[in-house]
Amino acid sequence: MQYVSTRATSASAARNPQSFSDILLAGLAPDGGLYLPEQYPQVSGAELDAWRQLSYAELACEILRKFATDIPEADLRALTARTYTPEVYRNARADESSAEITPLRVLEDGANGKLVLQALSNGPTLAFKDMAMQLLGNLFEYALAKNNDELNIFGATSGDTGSAAEYAMRGKRGVRVFMLSPHKKMSAFQTAQMFSLQDPNIFNIAVEGVFDDCQDLVKAVSNDLEFKARHKIGTVNSINWARVVAQVVYYFRGYLAATTSNDQKVSFTVPSGNFGNICAGHIARMMGLPIDRLIVATNENDVLDEFFRTGVYRVRKSSETLHTSSPSMDISKASNFERFVYELVGRDSERTHALFRKVDTHGGFDLSGAPGSDGDEFKDVAQYGFASGRSTHEDRLATIRDVQAKYGITIDTHTADGIKVAREHVQPGVPMIVLETALAAKFNETIVEALGHDAQRPSGFENIEALPQRFVVMQLDVSLMKAYIAERTGL
Repeated sequence: MQYVSTRATSASAARNPQSFSDILLAGLAPDGGLYLPEQYPQVSGAELDAWRQLSYAELACEILRKFATDIPEADLRALTARTYTPEVYRNARADESSAEITPLRVLEDGANGKLVLQALSNGPTLAFKDMAMQLLGNLFEYALAKNNDELNIFGATSGDTGSAAEYAMRGKRGVRVFMLSPHKKMSAFQTAQMFSLQDPNIFNIAVEGVFDDCQDLVKAVSNDLEFKARHKIGTVNSINWARVVAQVVYYFRGYLAATTSNDQKVSFTVPSGNFGNICAGHIARMMGLPIDRLIVATNENDVLDEFFRTGVYRVRKSSETLHTSSPSMDISKASNFERFVYELVGRDSERTHALFRKVDTHGGFDLSGAPGSDGDEFKDVAQYGFASGRSTHEDRLATIRDVQAKYGITIDTHTADGIKVAREHVQPGVPMIVLETALAAKFNETIVEALGHDAQRPSGFENIEALPQRFVVMQLDVSLMKAYIAERTGL
């Protein structure tokens, strides 16, 4: 399996295909594009039948080995077996089996359709990001040990990616983590999860801006190829291909758990800001998983909903990005969206490069086919199964109250966005699986507003906000960021 950049042009340094191991630590391609396989591996009906009997770790190995063909299968099997254990994913609720890793719970099953919740937040930081990040930490350590090398991870978070990355990488040999987050724009729990870590290889940097500013800093540093090479910069954001592949696994698991035969279809609703989580669902569908529709659920920062309704991709400015009660989706420039656009325009890397250059110069592009637009590919979106919807703060409060009253489950704010939008798209005969985003305890402020009491916390997180915190506050300045990294890497 070989990989190419979404922006590979005739003059591109990433024109030549790369192996999985080549791109594992790289993040962005040298031309600023994102890596994708030259073609998606296909999954047969016989394989799906066989996979129904596998543990989560075994399923992860079967899927990963289709993409990481240059890593020995025995090594992949050992890595997934070490990652996906009940000991790591131990925060299951009392009515769930942690051994299942990502158990399903049917919420509604009536004439209008079936609504199912897939638990993805049983990992160490109580968020779905753990599902991929724990594997990424083990993959990184494996690759670095083989070459006696080191890596400086430079990433950005709107809340959950940062803590998941830091918990996965803390204490890993040869790895440092430099994590940017928007200053005072995460929940108190999210902030404490990251900033309370005292491990010497973890560096938290609170940036005076919004998440998109943090993401722009990561891309600016990554696009300085000389600095990136000298300081051995890599990333764990969802621009990293290995992380997206790891997320593909739970789509297969959700489908296999919700069906009994391969002629059945399911749909997924996914709370989404950066398009990484639902991009994994798109990849699973392209591999042949019988997914009917993929529903993008956004909050008030609805750049993705706007595109899937109109064909216009319009990035908001930092001043236009709203601070909401589902803060992990307070994103107005969806990095992973480029992977889907590349497919939508027929895998034309020259055209993809031009469209995203227009994002930088004009703030977006228009594929609606209207007079003066940049193309008419929006008409082809339906064949990929995508639809979308939007949720507001009042919607979140109402959904949290409703789910608590009807099912006795306290959901987090992002999952509430997902359930609200899923109910608008559910269809008879096709189970709608909503991907849980995090446990409610991570967004306690809104839970108290909705329900009048605190969310239950798993053991070990009772007083996390009171722990000492270690972080620095930094202005939005690339040169300051580079100097900070250089001083601490000593390279």
